Amino acid sequence: MNIQEYFGRISYNKPHKDADLQTLTVIFQHHIQSIPFENLSMHCGEAIELDLQSTYNKIVRKKRGGWCLETTHLLFWALQELGYDVCILGANSYDPAEKGYTAQINHILLKVVIKGESYIVDPGFGGAYQMWQPLMLISGKDQPQVPGIFHFMEDNGTWYFEKVKRKHYIPEHSKNDFPHTPELGNIRKIYRFTLEPRHIDDFQELNAYLQVSPDNILRKKSICSLQTTSGVLALVGWTLTEMKYNYTEDMDLVNITTLTDEEVEKTLKDKFNIVLENKLVPVNVRGLPPNLVDKI
Repeated sequence: MNIQEYFGRISYNKPHKDADLQTLTVIFQHHIQSIPFENLSMHCGEAIELDLQSTYNKIVRKKRGGWCLETTHLLFWALQELGYDVCILGANSYDPAEKGYTAQINHILLKVVIKGESYIVDPGFGGAYQMWQPLMLISGKDQPQVPGIFHFMEDNGTWYFEKVKRKHYIPEHSKNDFPHTPELGNIRKIYRFTLEPRHIDDFQELNAYLQVSPDNILRKKSICSLQTTSGVLALVGWTLTEMKYNYTEDMDLVNITTLTDEEVEKTLKDKFNIVLENKLVPVNVRGLPPNLVDKI
């Protein structure tokens, strides 16, 4: 593994002499715009191994993406190589259907300390709740970014990560059948976490469980999402969603297309730069909304 090869993978060719916030921000943006959040391996009959060399080979050399455990672990390695003070944290994601946080830790994120200030860096949430820049770890402060306004709330050592929602404009729907009114308070809870440092091995059991548990959403849906310069792309099963942020004031533009099996493979190559070694079996279990761009 070497950092220059990683930089090539994320199309980053700027100077990186200092482990400062500006460099971190640019590397992070290249990372999320080059490496898709995807769980296609489990829908191609491939095992996902949670060790750094396997992750590096998959994402950097085979030009694949990965789910949070993989893409965040890779960024953790890269930031360590560059001299950043970085540690792994674990989070419990919010399940809107259950209206609560998961009982077990099921997400991984990073804390980076620069000149005494702590920042949360999370490249692996995917969809429309993906931050685009490092966020200051400060309670109660709105932090506007292109995807929307993010903020943290801290309560007795537990931190809550949330985003202010925008309305969605979907051209093929009329106002009558698709009002898409934001939820009360216009806030989407994303996950909660503590500042207890973790090791990647702490997530081995989770990595194995997610690949075999029939009930988790990653088994029920084949997902590939990628941040763009203006929004986000998400392919869920046969449904391609293209979102443009802030199309008009406080509203995101959403275009939804249903693909054939052949178009799925072509779209992965053309839109996400992914060529799979094994045959993908797209999955989108009925009973769940096909547009997961704001669910993953």
